This record gives sequence, structure tokens and C-alpha cells, in this order.
Amino acid sequence: MCGIVGLLVKKPHLRERLGELMVPMLIGMSDRGSDSAGLAVFTEPLAEKDRKYSLYSGSAFNWQKLAQDYQTHFGIEANLSVPVGDRAVLISDLFLDNVKPWLKQNYPQLHILSTGRTIDLYKDIGTPTDVAHRYNFQSLKGSHLVGHTRMATESAVTPDRAHPFTAGEDFCLVHNGSLSNPNEIRRKLEARGIEFETDNDTEAACRFLEWRMQEGDDLEAAIHKGFEELDGFYTFLMGTADKLALVRDAFGCKPAVVAETDDYVAIASEFRSLAHLPNIKHAHIYEPVPEEMYVWTA
Repeated sequence: MCGIVGLLVKKPHLRERLGELMVPMLIGMSDRGSDSAGLAVFTEPLAEKDRKYSLYSGSAFNWQKLAQDYQTHFGIEANLSVPVGDRAVLISDLFLDNVKPWLKQNYPQLHILSTGRTIDLYKDIGTPTDVAHRYNFQSLKGSHLVGHTRMATESAVTPDRAHPFTAGEDFCLVHNGSLSNPNEIRRKLEARGIEFETDNDTEAACRFLEWRMQEGDDLEAAIHKGFEELDGFYTFLMGTADKLALVRDAFGCKPAVVAETDDYVAIASEFRSLAHLPNIKHAHIYEPVPEEMYVWTA
């Protein structure tokens, strides 16, 4: 049992309030998952050549040395954000094939949470309240986000196994449920050279869908392939640079509720996480149909 939340604001002025509106949603799912929490927020895109690397250290870390080593190695100054908690963001206009291997080789203790032009990702162990305060979720701004509270059932409670999971660029997925064939999916993808970082079944789903998009599918086509290949009980909520997508398996065992107004689309595992939202009494509230695709564009 885990908690899922998603929020997409339709009016530009509400982007300033995205974190403020989301925090009660995430904390409202604490009873469904208290061992870790996380979210991915999508912001205005960087320039075409730039990429954001969300980095997690997990303990005391010398971020200044990272910046110095980056400048020494690449000959350019590191654009590194002020660390918050155990997390910082590196913005680079170098090729991805240069930066990622360098980070992994020289700073293997760092976990690359996400990469892209729009995505910022946060996840850590602890209660949703603690994680939200640790990373100041209240202040986050953007067009849409995907959040999760975890109750671990099939893998360890560690930051890298917390949700959201990411693969490729500007794509993430959160999951309530369990897959019955993650090892089959893993073997299929590893044979194609795709590397895994955890033993979590959610990572198999995330990398499968991203692989389909790398092969040329759009998000909707990739999800249709997922209905054919991913077996088990699940509610998936996915985010891309400009979309929020929600699906449930054919049996609809895992809950989800959607509230939609002229100002926002809000998603949660239970209605209580939506009850505080503005104008909720006049929202169109419904339960998503099993094995049907719901996609909203930012």
C-alpha cells in the first residue's frame, strides 16, 4: 500500500502555488506510506543545450570540491545550486555522455536522481512530513508534479528505492501496487543493454515505458504496450515535460481519485488528499476506469 498524488495547474498564476497546494496532498497520504516520500516537479524548460542533474548525496558531502573538480576537469565553472538537505542540482551544457560517466566514476556515492531540461526530483527516507520540510516542498513552483509516499513491501527502504523512478530525460513514474513479472521485463531490457540501479519492480515498469519511447513510441503508445507487457496490480502516475498520465490495471484493485476544475487536475489515492483544494466542492470528481488511459497536457 502506497500513496500517489499528482497535480497539474492550468492557469499560469497558479504555478507559483504548486508546492503550497501539493504539500497537504502528500502529507494526507502518510497513512498509506510512511517510510519514504518523493516528488518530481516540472518547471520552465532550460535552453535546448542545457540539462539539470538532480544529485543526492545521502550524507555529509563536499559539494564545493565537486564544483572545483568539475571546473578542473571540464575547464568551465560548475553551475551548482545551493544544497538543500542532501540534494543539489548541477546545470551543464556539456554532452550527457560526458557528465554522467564523470559523475559516476569520480563520485560514485552520488545518486543521479533525474536528468532533463524541466524535471527536478526529490526523494528520501522518512515520513512525508519530514521529507516535505527537509526539502522545502512548500516553495516549489512549476506546471505539474508527481508525488509518492511509500510503504515498502518488496525491496529495502533506501532513498534510491523511493519513488518517483526516472529513466531517460524528463520522465518519471510512481506506482501503487506490485508487478508479477518485473524480472522478465528486466531480462528483456538488460539484453538490449539497459542498466538497472535497484531491484524494485517499479524501476522495471519505468525503464520499459522509457525504452518504448526511445524506440519511437509517444507516451500514449508506450502505455498501450505496457498494458500488454506489464503484469500485476498497479496504478501508475507518470510525468513528462508537458504531460501527466494516469493508468490502472485491468482489475482496478489499486485506488485513484481525480478532481478536475478549470484551474487544475488533481489526483490522489484517496479523496482526503484533495479535500483542501480550492473550489473542490465544484470539481468534477471521478474514479478512473481500469485499463484506460488518462492524459493531461500542461
